[in-house]
Amino acid sequence: MALQTLADAFHDELRDILSAEKQLLKALPKMAKQAASADLQAAFEKHLEETKTQVERVEQAFEETGKVSRAKTCEAMEGLIQEAASMMEEEAAPEVMDAILIGCAQKVEHYEIATYGTLCAWAKRLGYSKALALLKQNMSEEVATDKSLTELSQAVNAEANA
Repeated sequence: MALQTLADAFHDELRDILSAEKQLLKALPKMAKQAASADLQAAFEKHLEETKTQVERVEQAFEETGKVSRAKTCEAMEGLIQEAASMMEEEAAPEVMDAILIGCAQKVEHYEIATYGTLCAWAKRLGYSKALALLKQNMSEEVATDKSLTELSQAVNAEANA
């Protein structure tokens, strides 16, 4: 796909984040299963439900582009998920693994926040008001998840350091 205009770049990045969110739908249940902390498991399960809705919003954001909603493999998310999977194979005390899982999850959240920030800026510039509103909702949820993980990490990290 030739990226000649900002609209082309916007569409391409939408395809990328759609892939990222769909990949996360497969990874979150594995992370929840690996977590020892009930609170961390619940956080992953909550974000899984949010991610399902985020996929729907991204698909709806495509409407203003006039192009079909189709994912393009997000290599960044592939790498982040592969790194998390590798870390989950390590031998670690349950409390330490929970701290590791939070770190891996926050890397994902920060990637998503950066991507949604870019998409929101581009949607605003392009006059895609519906897409902007949808993408802002996703970004808001990603920021809230990151904040929740940071708060959760306080207790988890203390337990891991005991």
